[in-house]
Amino acid sequence: MSTTAFRRAGLGAAAGLTMLALAAPASAQTGDAAALSVLHGVPGLTVDVWVNGERTLDDFEPASLAGPLELPAGTYSVAITAADAEDDSAPVLGPLDLPLEAGGNYTAVAHLDEAGAPTASFFTNDTSATAAGEGRLTVRHTAAAPAVDVLAGGEAVISDLANGSEQSLDLPAGTVSATVAAAGTTDPVIGPADIPVEEGVSTIVYAWGSLEDDSLAVATQTIEGLHSAPGGVPTGLVPVDEGTSSGAVLAAGLGALLLAGVAGTVGARRVARTRG
Repeated sequence: MSTTAFRRAGLGAAAGLTMLALAAPASAQTGDAAALSVLHGVPGLTVDVWVNGERTLDDFEPASLAGPLELPAGTYSVAITAADAEDDSAPVLGPLDLPLEAGGNYTAVAHLDEAGAPTASFFTNDTSATAAGEGRLTVRHTAAAPAVDVLAGGEAVISDLANGSEQSLDLPAGTVSATVAAAGTTDPVIGPADIPVEEGVSTIVYAWGSLEDDSLAVATQTIEGLHSAPGGVPTGLVPVDEGTSSGAVLAAGLGALLLAGVAGTVGARRVARTRG
């Protein structure tokens, strides 16, 4: 997908997600807001997303991030169907119950499990304050690929990161030199690579796609203002070949570590990319 098409898909998804407000639970109270983003990380599958029985995202394409949208707190039933389905009676995924608490910040991700089957993960985004001079790095493994360790200074700082899981670190702003090894080992498969950490920013890195199908890619979502209340919670999905921000640089560096490390080769594939 080209950068222009990538952005267009994201805008269309964001517009569709505003319809979620119409599907809010009847018991939700005005002012009890939660923030929800939805990431589509299943390669080659255009879908419709249904919330509480209503179609809310139409023709939702891979590599699209919708949101964040403020929603009344409550539990939402979400089903994902093939594009242009008549209703949500034959979902590809779901129905899933997503409990949104007042003041919470969440990302729902449709992705592949380690074996390559469609699945979904529901993450609570950590918006707690970081210390002065620090930023937060969260790595989420949503790709059809084995588990890995991320090492710094020869020590595992992120261990046994498996599909559907996440690990976070609060780090001093600056550059971290890291390597990747197969889970449980210390011999680097790739690296070291330099990863920038920004003060007061939570950068969430998603590995998505499939190793076997050569569709691995990296997306980033950022939450700013962690030194104060993250009111608007700016967020963005960044293709790694669009090196226009430090978030994109981080995605490229860490994506190369996670994904090329799993592949076990250097230069054999461009794993951190968005497919056209």
